[in-house]
Amino acid sequence: MADTTAANGGNGQAAVPKRYGMSLPFGGIPLGQQRDQVVELADLGYTDVWSSEADGSDAFTPLVLASQWAPSLRLGCAIVPAFTRGPALMAQSIGALAQAAPGRFAFGLGTSSNVIVERWNGIPFQEPYKRTRDVLRFLRSALAGEKVTHAYDTFEINGFRLNMLPPEPVPLLVAGLRPGMLRLAGREGDGVIINWLSAGDVAQVVEPVVTAGGGAPKEIVARIFVCPSTDDEAVYHGARFAIAAYLNVPVYAAFHEWLGRGDVLSGMWSAWKEGDRKAALAAIPDSLVDELIVHGPPEKCREQIQQYLDNGVTTAALSIMPFGKLDIRQAVRDLAPR
Repeated sequence: MADTTAANGGNGQAAVPKRYGMSLPFGGIPLGQQRDQVVELADLGYTDVWSSEADGSDAFTPLVLASQWAPSLRLGCAIVPAFTRGPALMAQSIGALAQAAPGRFAFGLGTSSNVIVERWNGIPFQEPYKRTRDVLRFLRSALAGEKVTHAYDTFEINGFRLNMLPPEPVPLLVAGLRPGMLRLAGREGDGVIINWLSAGDVAQVVEPVVTAGGGAPKEIVARIFVCPSTDDEAVYHGARFAIAAYLNVPVYAAFHEWLGRGDVLSGMWSAWKEGDRKAALAAIPDSLVDELIVHGPPEKCREQIQQYLDNGVTTAALSIMPFGKLDIRQAVRDLAPR
């Protein structure tokens, strides 16, 4: 599953190379001690590494380290919130990493959530669509070397020029959950980053991106949660906690309402709002875990990952869910491209 297979997934999109990536950093290992694991990713055939930003590492530091440890890997952020850095600082961070890894960096921008932005960072989570759109437009100008003086809807820039320009263009990807953001990704982004969905959901999510993009090639990055384990009890137990933690956040709840899971999730949502966490977890059916978490023997997991790619995903960004006594390093090996 390297970057030689054309992707269209039946959605009419022009050919885009397939890519197979792993999420960084690895849990349980100090960040500066992950060199061997990152180097092994390249040896195993992974094409990319993807970082995120919530309550662990920032999105840039793991990629800076990986850029020097494994020069063949492409680097991606999935995602950086549009709120938690000033626009100029965000452009500086992108420019610096792009110079550290010329032609190998893709930047993912998104709204994030009220939990991360407002509760954890003390920043009002207001007009998230407009904020993401405005930061995207600013970055287009700043990364092209323009001197930016402009009053956007959600902030104003007066005379900023980036003095550490990327030597090659940096793809700007937009995280999308529902049609508005997905259309923004297709219309103004170089692609989209999607999250917490089943392989069967891919076509519905990709369609607004492709339509808004007018058929232009767009990268479709999916963060896919994987636990290559046959310990079903541990998987279902751990997955219920993960699903409850995310799908009770308003933006993800609305996403799954749009996907048609309102009836399936109504019991969990109701119990969660009433403060009954135990009942909320119990209301999550095994079938939902099976849809949203790739699990089972490694060969079965690879087949499920392939379904995402067949349905329109161009870049699989795997995220290991360490349920039970899973050996993460062995899991990475077991899931490697064949």
